[in-house]
Amino acid sequence: MGPDLALTLGLVLAVFAVPSVASALSDGRSPRISSLVVAISGGLVIYALRAKQGGYTLGDIPDAIYRTLSSFMG
Repeated sequence: MGPDLALTLGLVLAVFAVPSVASALSDGRSPRISSLVVAISGGLVIYALRAKQGGYTLGDIPDAIYRTLSSFMG
């Protein structure tokens, strides 16, 4: 798994998991699975930051997502 793919997956998982955690907490439920997904997404982002030579800047993130999507499209 390349760093661009890890970063993209980590960000997508975080986008879906954070509202799920907030929903579970507001309903008084325990956010077990959501918290696990947040931890996995954080691990993927940290892996991507450490695996790429020089890391990522905020401007590099959209390019990494586009590279990942284009590699799957064709």
